[in-house]
Amino acid sequence: MTNPTSTSAGPLAGRREWTALTVLMLPLLLVSMDVSVLYFAIPSISADLEPSGTQQLWIFDIYAFVLAGLLMTMGSLGDRIGHRRLLVIGAAAFGAASLVAAYANSAETLIAARAVLGIGGATLMPSTMALLRTMFTDPGQRAKAIGLWSGVMTAGIALGSVMSGVLVEHFWWGSVFLVNLPAMALLLLLGPLLLPESRNPSPGRFDWLSVPLSMAAVLPVIYGLKEIPSEGWNVLYVLSITVGLLFAALFVHRQRTTASAMIDPALFRNRGFAPSVALNLVSAFGILGSAYFTTQYLQSVLGKSALESALWALLPSVPIGAAAPIATALVQKGVNRAYVVTAGFAISACGFALLALAGTDSMWLVLVSCAVLAVGGVTVMSQIMDLAMGTAPVERAGTASSLMETGAEFGGALGMAVLGSIGTAVYRHDIPSSAPDVAHETLGGALAVADQVPGLATVAREAFTHGMQGAAIAGAVLLAGAAVLAAVTLRGVEVREPVKEPEPDKVPA
Repeated sequence: MTNPTSTSAGPLAGRREWTALTVLMLPLLLVSMDVSVLYFAIPSISADLEPSGTQQLWIFDIYAFVLAGLLMTMGSLGDRIGHRRLLVIGAAAFGAASLVAAYANSAETLIAARAVLGIGGATLMPSTMALLRTMFTDPGQRAKAIGLWSGVMTAGIALGSVMSGVLVEHFWWGSVFLVNLPAMALLLLLGPLLLPESRNPSPGRFDWLSVPLSMAAVLPVIYGLKEIPSEGWNVLYVLSITVGLLFAALFVHRQRTTASAMIDPALFRNRGFAPSVALNLVSAFGILGSAYFTTQYLQSVLGKSALESALWALLPSVPIGAAAPIATALVQKGVNRAYVVTAGFAISACGFALLALAGTDSMWLVLVSCAVLAVGGVTVMSQIMDLAMGTAPVERAGTASSLMETGAEFGGALGMAVLGSIGTAVYRHDIPSSAPDVAHETLGGALAVADQVPGLATVAREAFTHGMQGAAIAGAVLLAGAAVLAAVTLRGVEVREPVKEPEPDKVPA
């Protein structure tokens, strides 16, 4: 079987490029942290700004919605105007919005600032990966850099909640946004000096119609999938997903028929790119689908405070730092990439299998299962991201990166919806029919009225744990299937550097 390493090597990156990578990691870390940075700040915000229930939901969710909806647009825009330029614009917007959010005096202002933060985040994420692709042309160095990118991205989500808990405990809630300012200032200062410009020399006209089509495809689906775990399969959410899928079909048709597509269909003709997008989605499904249960388990089943739960949840992130470098080293030493990705999915499936063994007093087993899940997930994500970016042309690196990240957003939302629905169904089946209605909805609802019904708290915790076990079994089966899929679809796939087409004015006579 052919070893899937590159058959052509570019020039080696030096100290300048590795220093630039460090600068790029700062905004990436902060963008990923902002997904979870409000976990502990919401109570303080509610007491200070007194938002309505709907406004509170939008304060929390608007960032992720805008980020997911604009990833493809910003990836394509960066290919056209230059990723360094877009990164600097995004950093300025992110910093300004952070300042406004920190000192917001109304819920409306905070929602608007969070929306601008989402726009800035959508420019930063694909731009960092596209610039990484430009700076590291040697396949071995690029694989190491992408491994670091994957680890920082995953760690940021875990760090965000802990950082918000510590800051809110010692300062006011706006401090969770002010942390962004030094990193963005450093990026604005050093980015133009250290980062090369990267753009498509012949991008064609920008397809403005694809922008609303892409958002209409992404946002309704993400919204429906995010609401289903807590609210159930309400017809409104099913309709939202259906509408999004219809617009997705229109978006795909537009990309296949227009002369200057936002997403070039040629990307999917590179063997390995389409499987990478799909496998990245499944990996995110497993990681975020499991997080839906483990965070509630630590707080509601074990009875730990929110900050205690976040601190304990940091432990599984410790081995993540070694996962991507080890996977990269194995591939560079000749182990077939398909085997490494397959092993990553198998490890994640084992993590779900361990989670299925947890009882109502199994903190260490749950933490170990989270660590195993995360190690397998980062192993997969680092290798398939390297595969996708290695097969994509440099001039379309932003588009390729945005597709991978959009797939991860879909996968995470789908994981929480599917596994959350399985767990909720088992939970409601186990709750006695005589219990109050609120106890049938969520574990938190049951604990709120536990004083009224003797023994309800114990029954509810056991019911939630049974639901988590059922979801874990489903997750293990899915990831085991993904391991087989990876072995089949990635077999013999090599990362060959695409030949860059010459610019029209440089074609030899």
